[in-house]
Amino acid sequence: MTTIQTLIMVHLLSQGWSGPYYYRSQGGRSNEEYRYHVRGDQALLGNIRYLENSGLRVIRTQRGANATLPCRLRVVPREYRVKWVKLGRSPKENIALIANSHQQRGYGGFAGRAFLRRLDKYDVSLLLADVGLDDSGKYKCEVINGVDDDSAVVELQLDGVVFPYQPNKGRYQFNYYQAVRACKDQDAKLATFQQLFQEWLKGLDWCNAGWLDDGTVHYPVTQPRDPCGGKALPPGIRSYGPRDKQRGKYDAYCFTSAVKGYVYFRRDPMKFDYVSGSNACRSEGAAIAKVGQLYGAWMFSRLHRCDPGWLADGSVRYPIVSPRPQCGGLEPGVRTQGFPSLSQREYGVYCYKRR
Repeated sequence: MTTIQTLIMVHLLSQGWSGPYYYRSQGGRSNEEYRYHVRGDQALLGNIRYLENSGLRVIRTQRGANATLPCRLRVVPREYRVKWVKLGRSPKENIALIANSHQQRGYGGFAGRAFLRRLDKYDVSLLLADVGLDDSGKYKCEVINGVDDDSAVVELQLDGVVFPYQPNKGRYQFNYYQAVRACKDQDAKLATFQQLFQEWLKGLDWCNAGWLDDGTVHYPVTQPRDPCGGKALPPGIRSYGPRDKQRGKYDAYCFTSAVKGYVYFRRDPMKFDYVSGSNACRSEGAAIAKVGQLYGAWMFSRLHRCDPGWLADGSVRYPIVSPRPQCGGLEPGVRTQGFPSLSQREYGVYCYKRR
């Protein structure tokens, strides 16, 4: 018995402890995960760290892909459960999966998509199939054995693009809940601050304030100017802070990722109005594309057309990967021609077809 063991034993005996004392070593050194607590005349061994934990892990993926969120045991308890929880602002737990040594079960929107990987007895990583826009965020891996619990956090980030969105009535029409719906209708979701910040780093400059998913309102500025907070302020994300979700009216910043199908341009010698364009897509087993689908195809499929076309919301846009002056400027992006009259027969149409 080492000097440290002897000192611990003397202390336990001085507190009236008479039960067995278990000492564990790893690699010739005392196991720092074990420590004792004394409550009156009772000594307890506890606070075992079951999980390998080297800090917050970040996993990047795209919509429609499969992702593995790593979590690994250092010690395998005799009886234990594993619980994966998606963290969020709601006090209610959003459980993704619960498993024991015999079975596992996914919950809610994770049912049929969430599984433990189980490459070996130490592996309790979460395999998440067919990742969706709502899957991005932080997840907690919990090991529960009824005495000593341990947890680790993994963040799932989706590669994608943020785009400002406003309806055909002009800017500042959405309260928070309308903004949530507007992004969803365009195959997107309200962006997080982190996603907006990343887009600002890539050059997004938009002078209209818009909702983010946490109920705050911001806008990104790369070229300071008087209408956008003033020339004296440096480039950055301008913030209005939290706003009344019912009464506040702003634009929306939407986030989308890779599309599960493909977007293509359809033209006709006579060109299309909105209705005839929609019918042309439908005749080919497709649907008129949504704004988020066009952005996703532009970013991930490198869709490039210098041809304005109808989209599902009644706007006319076109995607540019290799910019040139005759195609609306010198920067890549999705160009917009606004919301013309739906009866105008001057455009092509962008169609979307699932694979």
